[in-house]
Amino acid sequence: MKNNYCIIMAGGVGSRFWPFSRTNKPKQFLDFLGTGRSLLQMTFERFRGLIPTENIYIVSNQAYRDLILEQLPELKPEQVLLEPLRRNTAPCIAYAVHKIKACTDKATILVVPSDHLITNEDVYVRVLREGLTFAQNNNALLTLGMKPTRPETGYGYIQIDEGGGLLRKVKTFTEKPNLEMAKIFVSSGEFYWNSGMFLWNLDAILEAFNTYLPEVAEKFAAGAAVYNTDEEQAFVNKVYSLCPNISIDYGIMEKAKNVYVMMADFGWSDLGTWSSLYELADKDEVGNATLHGESQLYNCKNNLIVLPSGKVAVVQDLDNYLVAEEGNVLLICKKDEEHKLRQYFNDVEARLGKDFV
Repeated sequence: MKNNYCIIMAGGVGSRFWPFSRTNKPKQFLDFLGTGRSLLQMTFERFRGLIPTENIYIVSNQAYRDLILEQLPELKPEQVLLEPLRRNTAPCIAYAVHKIKACTDKATILVVPSDHLITNEDVYVRVLREGLTFAQNNNALLTLGMKPTRPETGYGYIQIDEGGGLLRKVKTFTEKPNLEMAKIFVSSGEFYWNSGMFLWNLDAILEAFNTYLPEVAEKFAAGAAVYNTDEEQAFVNKVYSLCPNISIDYGIMEKAKNVYVMMADFGWSDLGTWSSLYELADKDEVGNATLHGESQLYNCKNNLIVLPSGKVAVVQDLDNYLVAEEGNVLLICKKDEEHKLRQYFNDVEARLGKDFV
């Protein structure tokens, strides 16, 4: 276990959950389901007994440093890796991997987002144990694939190769499809949702970066002597400004030949949209879900209502709407048109300023 490491990616701004998620406190730091713990705290706690606490690194934006240390007091400040700019997941992972390399030549690494929901944590931990063992002993890049339950257009898909067992070679990665293609993927039985969770050993991922993203690998490798010193942050600030904005999926996983998928089912959601939260929430007999606050509803159905605790919404004649209030913003919009949220977010910021986003 001492050679197991974990990289938790926690730098997103969560604008698709605006106004509940705000720039100064995005969704990974929020308690979505009333458990008393944020999504980041829940993610961190899943790895007790699997990853030594001192081997867990959080990669996030510089603005969230204090928030992370407040929510995870077990961590030392040097375990919080601060990005000066958002450059997607490949530079984020490259930074953390090279920092780990500066500490050890032997590591098996788990990479996870900070904002996913897992409902069956016992199965999840068992799958991770098996995945870490495989990654430790093979020159392979392993991802976790989730069995699809619906033709979801908000997830990427992994096509599995022929064969038996729950661990297969990956045939193709596919970006988020349209509804027609998503239906074909699900009915074929060959495609799994791409969870964005990865397992590999240090040598395998360094080799992959050197092969497929050498321009990123070279930049972070140049800092070998400054990681874990007072000079690290200044070096990283400079390197990030030179890095492309590129995901690990596009930069490496779609190109590498040694990619495997472990198929699993442990109640997973990436909580990427209000619709994904609505699916998980408890509903009344006509499909209304209310989170945190209270609601008094008249002739309403299929709505999601999210309020601060201690507030009540009285609503009449709404069908399939999202009503969300947080701080100085009240949002009321059609639930199946939440793709317009980014436009609303940008329009409000442009007209009224950052205090409202």
